[in-house]
Amino acid sequence: MAANSSTTIHPRVVLGTCCLSLLLVMMDVTVVNVVLPSIHAQLHGSFSTLQWVVDAYTLMVASLMLLVGSLADRFGRRRMFLLGIGLFCGGSALCGLARSVEMLVLARAVQGIGGSMLNPVALSILTNVYVEPRARAQAIGIWGATSGVALALGPVVGGVLVHWVGWQAVFWVNVPIGLVAIMLTLRFVPESRGGAGRGIDAPGQLLAIVALAMVTSGLIEAHNYGWASPTISGFLGFGLLSIVAFVLVEQRAAAPLIDLRFFRAWPFSGAIVIAVLAFAIFSAFLFLNTLYLQDVRGLPALQAGLCTLPFAFGSMLCAPLSGRLTGRYGARLPLLLSAAGFVVSAIVLTGLDVTTPLGALLVSYGLCGCGFGMCNAPITNSAIAGMPRAQAGVAAAIASTSRQVGALLGIALGGALSAGSTGGVRWADFPQATHVVWWCMIGAALGIAALGVVSTGIRARKTAQDVAALLDSR
Repeated sequence: MAANSSTTIHPRVVLGTCCLSLLLVMMDVTVVNVVLPSIHAQLHGSFSTLQWVVDAYTLMVASLMLLVGSLADRFGRRRMFLLGIGLFCGGSALCGLARSVEMLVLARAVQGIGGSMLNPVALSILTNVYVEPRARAQAIGIWGATSGVALALGPVVGGVLVHWVGWQAVFWVNVPIGLVAIMLTLRFVPESRGGAGRGIDAPGQLLAIVALAMVTSGLIEAHNYGWASPTISGFLGFGLLSIVAFVLVEQRAAAPLIDLRFFRAWPFSGAIVIAVLAFAIFSAFLFLNTLYLQDVRGLPALQAGLCTLPFAFGSMLCAPLSGRLTGRYGARLPLLLSAAGFVVSAIVLTGLDVTTPLGALLVSYGLCGCGFGMCNAPITNSAIAGMPRAQAGVAAAIASTSRQVGALLGIALGGALSAGSTGGVRWADFPQATHVVWWCMIGAALGIAALGVVSTGIRARKTAQDVAALLDSR
C-alpha cells in the first residue's frame, strides 16, 4: 500500500528523519564501549556485567529485527517507527537513571527493543517514499553512509560526553534527539503498510530469542561458573537444542521467519557467515581495546575515544570505495581487502602489552577500520545477488540481522576468551589474555577471505540462479 495521498510528502525531510533515527541506534552500538570503565568504577559491576551492558541491547536488536519488519507491514510502518523511537528514548532515560548495573542492563534491553523497530522500518519507509529507482538508490546510499559514520564516531562522541559531563550523558543525549525525531515523524512521515503482509512465525521467533539468549549467556557467564559447570553446560546445551528446533520449525512453517531455502545459494550463505565473522571481529576489537586503553593504559575516556579516530577514518574512507569496487568488480576484491585489513591489524595486536607504542596501536586501529569499511557493501550485494526482486528485501533483512548476531557473539566470545585475567581484577595481565582473541581474529579474517573466493565463483552464481528459479516457482 502506498503512502496516504492526503499527506504532503517531503522526501528529503523523511530521509533526514530516518537518518536521525539510524544515527541514534547505530551510534549506541559503539558509544557505550567507551563508557564501560566509568560504569564499572561507579556501579561496581563485574567483567561479565560489562559484557551484558553491551549485549543486552544487541540481543534484543538481533532477536526482533526480522519480526518487526513483518509487524510494521501489517500494522503500519509509521506507527511502529514511533513506538520504536519512544521505547528507545524511554530506555535511554532509564539508563541515565540507573543506580545499579542490573538496572542498567534491563534498561539497555528496553533500548534494544526500541532499536529493533527503527532500522528495518525506516528502510521500508524510505523505499515507500522514494519510488523512482535512481532517487531510491541515492537515498539508500545516504542511509548507509549514516550508519557507517555513526558506528565509527560512537567511541569519540562517548569519550567527549564522559569527559565533560559523565557516562549518563551518553544516554540522556538520546532523549531530546528522539523527541525531535518523533515530532518530525508525526508531521512529515506518511503511514504505509506492506500490502498482503507476511504471517507471524511465533514459534520460530521464540526459538530464535531463546537460542541467542542461551548461547550468549553461556559464553558470558563461563568466567563466573567455569566451562565445565552444569549451569554453563545447561545454557549452551539448551541453546544448541533451540537452534536445532528452530531449523525444524522453519522447514515446516507456512510463513517462516527465515526461508531456509535461501541458504542453498552460496553467495547468500557466504554473505551471512561473513557478516557474522566481520561484526564479531568489530565488536570484540572495540570492546577489548576500549577497556585496554582506559583500564590498562590509564587514558581518560576522551583520549581513549580520540585514539579510535583512525578506526573511524579508515571505515569512512573505505566504505564508499568498497561500494565502487563492488559495483565494478563484484564482491570478491573488497572482501579480500577487508580480510587483509583485519589480518594485519590483528597481527600488530598479537604482541600487545602494557607498553605497546601508541603509534602501533593507531596503525592497528586504522587497518581494522579499513577492513570493517570494506566488508559492508559486498555483504549486502552478495546477500541479494540473484534473488528475485520480491525476495531481495527479506534477504537484505536477514543479512542485517546476521550483522547484529555477529556483534552479539563477538562481545560474548571475546570476553569469554580474555576474561581470565580480570577476576582479581589484574588489569596488568589483561593485554596478554587478549592475545588469543587476536589470533582468533586472524582466523576469522582468513575465513572471510576463503568465503569471499568460494561464494563469488561461477558455481556459486549457478546456485543463486537455481534458488531464484525455485523461489519464483512458488
